[in-house]
Amino acid sequence: MKPGRLAAGATRIEAMPKDLTIGLVVPFAEDKVPDEGLQMYPDVRFIPRGVNVRSLTPEGYAAAFDSIVPAAEELVAKGVDAIMVIGTSLTFYRGPEAHDELMARLRAATGLPVSTMSQAIVDGLRAVGARRVAVATAYSDVVNQRLRELLVAAELEVRSLESFNILDFGGPGKKSEADIIALSDQAVANGPGSDGILISCGGLRTLGVAKPLEARHGIPVVSSTQAAFWAAMRLVGESGHMAGHGRLLEQAAAAAVH
Repeated sequence: MKPGRLAAGATRIEAMPKDLTIGLVVPFAEDKVPDEGLQMYPDVRFIPRGVNVRSLTPEGYAAAFDSIVPAAEELVAKGVDAIMVIGTSLTFYRGPEAHDELMARLRAATGLPVSTMSQAIVDGLRAVGARRVAVATAYSDVVNQRLRELLVAAELEVRSLESFNILDFGGPGKKSEADIIALSDQAVANGPGSDGILISCGGLRTLGVAKPLEARHGIPVVSSTQAAFWAAMRLVGESGHMAGHGRLLEQAAAAAVH
């Protein structure tokens, strides 16, 4: 593990085992760990491998999707203990069946506990007991439709879906937390009866949005990046518990390996 201090409000139940390492297939052109993941678990050793998503469109995902399994195999060679594929739309844009096939290919190729950001948002919604969701995304209509298909296949009901309609890969990172909260408010307003909020897109910076949204609406919030790093911790037998950033992280207890 790398030495370091816990992020503000972070509380892990116990320290990570000394030599545990999590591999990350990331959508960037370069090999870098998403900033929010480092803020959440600064003492954890993550090894990233980039696959270069070019835009938030089917054409922009195509080559990157085909690079996921080879990237995971490279991470295995680096001695990681589990693999998380970062990139929600990257992993669901071909539909739920293709996502399930990707998971199967990753398991077969690596022999390790694996998951994806798409699987993590589904697991996160289930963990907080949300079945009828108000959804806020960064995506355009064609990508949003694939997200609907993923959620329906997981037996989740989409009560509303609001989006920023972003095509540029770097565009989600330009949205402020206030922007994301406002879009989520709109999704809740248009989704009466929702029992959870989903914020989908790993490029949106969402670490600070769950608490105010949960306080305002009284329902849990699951967002892509927080769900993915929570799920990654669970792949290696940790709970992912972290105080101060919403119910999913605060209520985390039992570990689950996929």
